[in-house]
Amino acid sequence: MIALDSPPRPAPYLDKLNDAQRRAVEHGSGTSAPTPLLVIAGAGSGKTNTLAHRVAHLIVNGADPRRMMLLTFSRRAATEMTRRVERIARNVLGEGAAVMTDALTWSGTFHGIGARLLRDYGPELGLEPSFTIHDREDSADLMNLVRHDVGFSKTEERFPKKGTCLAIYSRCVNAEQPIETVLGASFPWCAAWAAELKELFAAYVEAKQAQNVLDYDDLLLCWAQAVSDPDIAADIGGRFDHLFVDEYQDTNRLQSSILVALKPDGRGLTVVGDDAQSIYSFRAAEIRNILDFPQIFSPPADIITLDRNYRSTQPILTAANGVIELARERFTKNLWTERESAAKPRLVNVRDEADQARFVAERVLENREGGSTLKQQAVLFRASHHSGPLEVELTRRNIPFKKFGGLKFLDAAHVKDVLALLRFVENPRDRVAGFRLLQLLPGVGPTSAQRVLDHIGAATDVIGALSDAPPPPRAGDDWDDFTRAVGVLRQGSLGWPAEMERARLWYEPHLERIHEDFSTRRADLVQLEQIASGYPSRERFLTELTLDPPDATSDEAGPPHLDEDYLILSTIHSAKGQEWKSVFVLNVVDGCIPIDLAVGETDGIEEERRLLYVAMTRAKDDLQLIIPQRFFTHGQAARGDRHVYASRTRFIPSNLLPHFEQAAWPITNPAGGHVRASSNTVRLDVAARMRSMWR
Repeated sequence: MIALDSPPRPAPYLDKLNDAQRRAVEHGSGTSAPTPLLVIAGAGSGKTNTLAHRVAHLIVNGADPRRMMLLTFSRRAATEMTRRVERIARNVLGEGAAVMTDALTWSGTFHGIGARLLRDYGPELGLEPSFTIHDREDSADLMNLVRHDVGFSKTEERFPKKGTCLAIYSRCVNAEQPIETVLGASFPWCAAWAAELKELFAAYVEAKQAQNVLDYDDLLLCWAQAVSDPDIAADIGGRFDHLFVDEYQDTNRLQSSILVALKPDGRGLTVVGDDAQSIYSFRAAEIRNILDFPQIFSPPADIITLDRNYRSTQPILTAANGVIELARERFTKNLWTERESAAKPRLVNVRDEADQARFVAERVLENREGGSTLKQQAVLFRASHHSGPLEVELTRRNIPFKKFGGLKFLDAAHVKDVLALLRFVENPRDRVAGFRLLQLLPGVGPTSAQRVLDHIGAATDVIGALSDAPPPPRAGDDWDDFTRAVGVLRQGSLGWPAEMERARLWYEPHLERIHEDFSTRRADLVQLEQIASGYPSRERFLTELTLDPPDATSDEAGPPHLDEDYLILSTIHSAKGQEWKSVFVLNVVDGCIPIDLAVGETDGIEEERRLLYVAMTRAKDDLQLIIPQRFFTHGQAARGDRHVYASRTRFIPSNLLPHFEQAAWPITNPAGGHVRASSNTVRLDVAARMRSMWR
């Protein structure tokens, strides 16, 4: 290997980078422990490309990829990053690049890396390394069981439901805030239950520990607790010379505290993000992490700003810059591009949501006739229900669309059933998995399932106790098939991924009995089996699939389309990181952007401003912000013209209007009437009606 303190190699592979990108890539070149670096990467500025070049540049110049940790917010992003690093390194290392990037094994999500480290350090932390991981639904189910056990399901006054309880617990953990603060800020209707919720959460933690399961939040919390010990923190931090964090503006306080514990002086730490795109506070993301990052270390971190945009035209960027410049606090940057255009983004005033839907449908079809495919166009909105009238209009006009939302793969019932079997085999003390699994058997209800789990719960040999347990009276031969399948899988003689096929074959008769769309759901299970073949073990498969699930085929947010082309509908949150040739933003009015729930606090307003900025910077060539003049109040449309008038969003004040072209739709003629085809046919004899009123 090349010594890091030797002069770096000539780097022609960096010639295509702009000056700011190259400074970020070469930061600390020639030193084994570069000072901390914050890269403020504006929308469309080549953030991913820059980070990939930095990783590759370090490897090319002698850094050990085994001593690098790359943290992203999805496993897919980590995989793509590794592929880019290999392509870049191949320019210098040739075929050896694959060997080096294959060694970049500590690349993944915070939760995925946390799970690996917790298994490594489990004995030192009082954890059994064979723990299984609950997804959100499983965690909510366990919370509900505990909620019932401690008697909070039968209170005289309404006690928060399982999903709310889990959300409160998760917020307390990830935001590192006491329950009273969380309840006051985000769940004020639950404030009276603070003492009971503390009792519930204590029982929930004890239940998880008794069953040897961790939830999503535990993966970060246990990691943070581990590195609070100086020796463990030094040991883990000492394993890595370089830590890279993508999308740093989306980290929460727990994740930030982990990074600082691993690298107290910041040396070798590179974080990339954009404060203007911090829009996930509802997931406990903390914008102060990126705003305060430079001052955490001594000496302060270096800051490099990427402000050249490769996506949008200059008029779109000028308008977006104007919106974000009014933010209360931010890193100063103004996006610019060499993509000039005479077309400004448009503010389109329409009468109501029905006209908004008609306008979008007509313009989408016009764009399609002009050469833009439907997939090159997107309609964005603040909340999922805002697209309802548009979906009706698109369906009426036979314009295919796909709405981003719907169920994740692991939320599909049939997939959860098979995974419950595998998780139960992996950890027979997992009562949530066992409870779900047993009730798949005909004739086994909650009471029978509870009785079996109680029987095996105290046994040392849980699988043996399962075989000896009295079979539920109405289970019949299905009980023997079940215990036989569990025994074979637990024994491990089949090996992985053959165990996945065995689990599927056991489940398929139940799938056909339970679900009418058997064949479609079976396709999901075949897909699951194919995914399983890419993992070395059952434990790795269950861990990583739970942490980063793919999409299902049978649970889309609408019926599947046979069309090869379709329009994209998406919430602004789901659109982050995407780009389209033409973008329509619905309901750009106060009450929608900003949404009325955020109006009460300054931080909420500031995040809503960033949401609009994110929506605007998704557009490459054409941006339409639509402003309905009035909205029917909920549930009143059928009982007359009861509506409220809306005003243009406060984020586009009058002084920003010169950055936009203003238009009205439908187009009006000089006399003020709508342009429409003339007709001599009497459609409505108003005069006759007026005469008849008095007769």
